[in-house]
Amino acid sequence: MQLYNTLSAEERAQLIDEAGKERLTLSFYAYAKIEDPKKFRDELFIAWNALEALGRIYVANEGINAQMSVPADHLEDFRNTLEAYDFMKGIRLNVAVEQDNHSFLKLTIKVRHKIVADGLNDDSFDVTNKGIHLKAQEFNNLLEDPNTIVVDFRNHYESEVGHFEGAITPDVENFRESLPIINDQLQDFKEDKNLLMYCTGGIRCEKASAYFKHQGFKNVYQLEGGIIEYTRQIKEEGIKSKFIGKNFVFDHRLGERITDDIISQCHQCGKPCDNHTNCANDACHLLFIQCDDCKAAMENCCSTECLETIHLPLEEQVALRKGLQVGNKVFRKGKSDALKFKHSGDLSTESLGKVTVKPETKDIRQKIKIKKTLIGKAEHYYSKSKIAQFLIENKELSVGDKVLISGPTTGDQEITITQIHVNGGPCETAKIGDQITFELPFRVRLSDKLYKIVQD
Repeated sequence: MQLYNTLSAEERAQLIDEAGKERLTLSFYAYAKIEDPKKFRDELFIAWNALEALGRIYVANEGINAQMSVPADHLEDFRNTLEAYDFMKGIRLNVAVEQDNHSFLKLTIKVRHKIVADGLNDDSFDVTNKGIHLKAQEFNNLLEDPNTIVVDFRNHYESEVGHFEGAITPDVENFRESLPIINDQLQDFKEDKNLLMYCTGGIRCEKASAYFKHQGFKNVYQLEGGIIEYTRQIKEEGIKSKFIGKNFVFDHRLGERITDDIISQCHQCGKPCDNHTNCANDACHLLFIQCDDCKAAMENCCSTECLETIHLPLEEQVALRKGLQVGNKVFRKGKSDALKFKHSGDLSTESLGKVTVKPETKDIRQKIKIKKTLIGKAEHYYSKSKIAQFLIENKELSVGDKVLISGPTTGDQEITITQIHVNGGPCETAKIGDQITFELPFRVRLSDKLYKIVQD
């Protein structure tokens, strides 16, 4: 019985493209007493794997927290798998503002001590005594009350690119840190102020509101469904957005635009920008804000040291990483002395710029309109000579063929082959097993795939 992933992210992405089905990115959570989280986890994996549902899910004795990608035509069947459990009957699914078929490429369900690391002893207070839930218009109304204090319970890298007007934005790296800081900061306002809180999807506020009521705050309110549900409501009901900028999300998109305002800066040059990237150096993976110009100049790196590292031979890079906790094992939170224009803590909603070109509505079949066949993979890039090396694993490649080079960092790049070298010499056609090189104006990475575009 399959209880774990058997496909790589690249293989899954290819299957999604070939299937050509619309997928929905969504999130949900539920606090409930789960006696056997491991059994619950395995039941979910079996049910969701059969529906081709993907995502990152945490389960614990206290409940479930999920961010997922589900085929649109399986949505009702997916909902039925949730409602098979009493505590998830009628559960609200927060559907993403912007959709991307590749938001998640694996189904990962992990058993954790808690579904959100809050550092709290739940036995010390009533976790069910939560704050009053507010819909978008109600939240806006209370936000305008001068007797209201509004608190952002997200992390510094989230609030930096977007937050509500007048919000307190703690300079923290995780939810656990924010609770005592806010409690100390607001000690004098327990009796007479409205404590208004929000987060991405609502889950952090479910626990935080009960905690602050236990701490003696009399008037505690929370944004129902978080920023995701707030955005859906303001769009449907024509309500003015009090949230300015972009909402950070925890999938490969790294953000959903709520307003056209850009309130943050490129961490390297200071230009108005709110696009996050992960450093291309596999020993770093720092999360930071980088504009297109710096992305091109620094090749997705956060520092000159990382830029130099990615141009070393792969063997040297691996040797430098030896003994380090790197890659997916660590999520660096976006603070480094190399980032000159990083801001956190006391943030402004002053717009530094506007999005000049709004993203076009995505055609979910855009990628599969390009008929292609996988023929090889990237092996190396010689930066000084701008030469890329590939291994041909399937079919032949000839001069004049149009190809697609695709990868998580590289994106999708189409070019026409004008010259091929095999074993140091030019040739017209490369065969299976050949190690080929040709000039490319951009860097390729080991995760990149080489596709031959099939002409109609």
